[in-house]
Amino acid sequence: EGVQHTNNRNDPFELTMTHDEDDTLYPIAVLIDELKNEDVGLRLKSIRRLSTIALALGEERTRDELLPFLADNVDDEDEILLAMAEELGQFVPYVGGKEHAKCLLVPLESLCTVEETVVRDKAVESIVHVCTHLKDEDIVQYGVPAVKRLASGEWFTARVSACGLFHAVYEASPVSTKEELRQLFTQMCHDETPMVRRAAAQNLGRFSTVVEREFQNPTMLQLILDLTADEQDSVRLLAVENCAHFAKCLSPKDCIEHILPIALKFAQDKSWRVRYMVAAQMGALFEELSPEVSQTKLLPAFINLLQDGEAEVRVSAAGKIVDVCKMIQDERALMDTIAMVQALGLDSSQHVRAALASVAMGLASILGKEKTHKHLLPLFLDLLKDDYPEVRLNIISTLDAVNQVIGNETLSDSLLPAIKELASDKHWRVRLAIIEYVPLLASNLGVEFFDNQLGLLCLEWLEDQVAAIREAAAKNLRHLALEFGNEWACQYILPRVLERITTPHYLFRINVLFTISLLAPVMGNEALCNFMLPVVVNASKDKVPNIKFNVAKVMQQIIPLVDTVVIESTIRPCLLCLQDDQDTDVRFFAAQALHACDGVVCV
Repeated sequence: EGVQHTNNRNDPFELTMTHDEDDTLYPIAVLIDELKNEDVGLRLKSIRRLSTIALALGEERTRDELLPFLADNVDDEDEILLAMAEELGQFVPYVGGKEHAKCLLVPLESLCTVEETVVRDKAVESIVHVCTHLKDEDIVQYGVPAVKRLASGEWFTARVSACGLFHAVYEASPVSTKEELRQLFTQMCHDETPMVRRAAAQNLGRFSTVVEREFQNPTMLQLILDLTADEQDSVRLLAVENCAHFAKCLSPKDCIEHILPIALKFAQDKSWRVRYMVAAQMGALFEELSPEVSQTKLLPAFINLLQDGEAEVRVSAAGKIVDVCKMIQDERALMDTIAMVQALGLDSSQHVRAALASVAMGLASILGKEKTHKHLLPLFLDLLKDDYPEVRLNIISTLDAVNQVIGNETLSDSLLPAIKELASDKHWRVRLAIIEYVPLLASNLGVEFFDNQLGLLCLEWLEDQVAAIREAAAKNLRHLALEFGNEWACQYILPRVLERITTPHYLFRINVLFTISLLAPVMGNEALCNFMLPVVVNASKDKVPNIKFNVAKVMQQIIPLVDTVVIESTIRPCLLCLQDDQDTDVRFFAAQALHACDGVVCV
């Protein structure tokens, strides 16, 4: 007896299953049914498992039946089409590898014409990926015609997709075809639809990297000149974004003659978005131009962008300060730029100050110790005391960059007071950043200075109101124990941690147990058995179930660190008591720990 599974007479996936095949093929039949189901969720689930269907059908049936079916069903929900475009990009192994990868272009080309942008973008991305697996002759025979069809599409969506594919098929094409592709891309750059010109501007840099050098000037150069003169702000913006990328393909002379005027012109563009993009490209432009040209021509434009009337532009320029300053060779020009940086520290926009704070520390290595102390240290201190928490957070996150330059004496005299003040900042993320910075401070300042200035703070964080701070404080103590050694930790940290087990707040008591679990592997057997383990055993008598099951978890971590005598005389009796507790969770974790005991004893 056979079981016939089919949806209709035209079902391309008709599966005939005998009883022997039923167990393996029936789930596949279900997935195929779901591809045509009215329920969007079921169709999406099946699309996500296209590879499973393809494996079951085999390479030939996948090529001849599954792919045509998918190509005919691109009129679906956007999320279905997006998943399909993503899956097909990884489908090369399921259709027979390089020899047959060309068949994937058909359904993907159909997806390149749909209305939803994210679907088209994913389809373009998948075609580019598939083209890396195609033989050159297949790219010429199948890839290039697909690009041409899209580029001549009546609806703009196809032409937009075509713009992202030129670079994928160009290099494998013969000379005559390359000329045709360049002309076709030129048409895209002058298309009547702004969306197409925008896509062309966005992909101009990528296409220029595969075009031969002899065609960069004037062919490709003229395109960027045309696009940067476009009436649409969005087109000009994307063209400017490609300037630095395009400059890598030109000679230094052409860069100075053509790219530099574009950058200078658009640094004063009426649209703040264009100026924003110019500011974002400044670091890369400085790298492509000679130091002399950069300092005399480009630097004044950059300084003007730092003073721009729009805060967003100043944010973008502030983020490139380090990239620009490291390319400046003239001492006077560098100090003029640093003066502008100091002014930014007082900017009225908190976002500008935050952007400056995220990079300002990088200037220390450029200026050196003496100039950093004189010109930047006051700025660092002002940013550390800024009213806006993100500014303080950004400057703290990069403090390690300045330590190597200013030295320990300056660190302890100037920065440390501000750091200690921030240790009790009302914003917990700032406190967290300080905690993460403490190990670096410890290694730089040494144990004696640390004990006097920061030791108490590290212990106070164990009882912070925010759980993330308490956890970070415990991990910090472990770092300090490794940095300063067991003897210091036993004398200074351990007694102060263990005495907090009597604190009234049960969450703080849990954190003491967590701290013990972190310190146990680094403190040595003597400290563990004589000081830490007794505290843990005593905590097993706590009235709060959360404390008791955390005791069981800590003991499970301690078991591998002690010998069997300690396990049998101290740990096992305690766990047996916990196993009889009224609370389910306590019994569960106690049983797990006892199982770990049995494993160690058996070994």
